[in-house]
Amino acid sequence: MNFRNRARDEPEINLIPFIDVLLVVVIFLMLSTTYSKFTELQVNLPVANTEAARDYPKEIIVAVSSDGRYSINKNVIQSRSLDALATALLAANPPSKNSKDMVLIISADATATHQSVILVMEAARRAGLSHITFATQSASGKP
Repeated sequence: MNFRNRARDEPEINLIPFIDVLLVVVIFLMLSTTYSKFTELQVNLPVANTEAARDYPKEIIVAVSSDGRYSINKNVIQSRSLDALATALLAANPPSKNSKDMVLIISADATATHQSVILVMEAARRAGLSHITFATQSASGKP
């Protein structure tokens, strides 16, 4: 029997398969990733001029809070559904009145969700209100 210690071969790491796998992963990521440039579209946002505010004699004011609650002409709507909001808008603007002159003013909180504002607009469409405007405030914080 041969009990001599043999010289052990040092294990070596073969890097070529590792590099091949990494290149395949990089190529896959490059092909599957879409790159968006947000600077391609230049948007000039409108500036609200509070000095030239209009006074609407026939107006309905809808307030949208940050948590999605609604009030119409300072009357809080208990339900947050589209049907309840449209019914409340119809009650505020009966068909007997001349609804062509009626203006809907949406006064939404800055942190209100986009969906809650769109819900008001859809309810206004169902109620037959076509003139919609948005309440703003000046940069100083005064409405």
